[in-house]
Amino acid sequence: MDSTKRRRASLKRATASERDDVVSRCSLWLIVSTALLFSFGLLMIFNTTSAEIIDRGISTNTHVVLFKQFFYSGVGIILGIAAYRIGYQDLIRWSGYLLFAMTIVLALLFVPGIGQSVNGARRWIVFFGYSFQPSETVKLLIPIYFIYWFLKQNQPIEWKPFLKVLGIISIPIGLILLEPDNGTTAIIFGTLVVLFLLTKIRWAYWALPLMVLIGIGGIAAYQMPHVHSRIQIYLHPELDLKGKGHQPYQAKIAAGSGSVLGRGLGESLQKLNYLPEARNDYIAAIYAEETGFVGILALICLYMSFAYAGFLIAIRAPDQEGFLLASILTFLISIQAFLNLGIVSGLLPSKGMTLPFFSQGGSSLMANTIALFILLNIGKKAHQAAEL
Repeated sequence: MDSTKRRRASLKRATASERDDVVSRCSLWLIVSTALLFSFGLLMIFNTTSAEIIDRGISTNTHVVLFKQFFYSGVGIILGIAAYRIGYQDLIRWSGYLLFAMTIVLALLFVPGIGQSVNGARRWIVFFGYSFQPSETVKLLIPIYFIYWFLKQNQPIEWKPFLKVLGIISIPIGLILLEPDNGTTAIIFGTLVVLFLLTKIRWAYWALPLMVLIGIGGIAAYQMPHVHSRIQIYLHPELDLKGKGHQPYQAKIAAGSGSVLGRGLGESLQKLNYLPEARNDYIAAIYAEETGFVGILALICLYMSFAYAGFLIAIRAPDQEGFLLASILTFLISIQAFLNLGIVSGLLPSKGMTLPFFSQGGSSLMANTIALFILLNIGKKAHQAAEL
């Protein structure tokens, strides 16, 4: 009898040790994959910026963009460390106050002299030459606040409180939609749908209304001339090579000319002012041109590894809030990578979307870095739980 108990205790310790090792490896790989993505991204940002400066004859130091990228990453790391030390459980509890504060910041974008308008969109607040996009932070806070609301419910979710929480989060979503920033709005809706599935909210509360809204919105949008033209350009970008179809068409040329092994680092032709926003939304196209199929496959593998490690941490999380938060943060970063690469390859319609940790984008880099540290904090809690 005693020997049986000893064997069971030994097996339990071995299982706990195995779980502990898995979580540790996942946390380490999150750091390694992020560091590799950021390093490759810095190389490509310097690469494309140098070409742009030389081609246009701009008298700007080629290191300015790199300095800004380091600055935003440094701020992201500082905020991420703060989030790590606070802990994901307290962050969930404070999410309502944080979301309220950021909603006020979103509203300030529409105040003359505060919000900066670029290409007709008011998405940025500028401080001493550094821009901040509040919607990137709100993109994290909305799902976190929904998790907080869900965990407070001590009974099956009814439609009245569900509508109430939807009304609360619709305020910042509406402000983001007014900027306008349709891409961020779509990502927020996507994360909420995933949360509805994970939390097993009744389909009748959200799926049917969502399908009806999508159907009505799709029919109405298709009747609008500018929407109809966008669809046509997405299907046939060559119809407007001097306008909306220019970027996706040039991105296809860049990615396709890379072939298997690429032209070689620094040898891209499309970055010579043929492909606008080469260091931002379409940086993966230049990367594909210079490194070819092999390089882009390695990039995809890094994102897949990040997603695998993040979801494993979610599975090993010590509580429901850790599981939900790790799942949605991993999904949020992964879906952005998927959408960006889909846009660059021409599989998805063109829309401003940064490539996480890789392309230039200060606010998105900070938000994704904070999400990384929250994932590491959940991994730490899982590690501690496995040792008990």
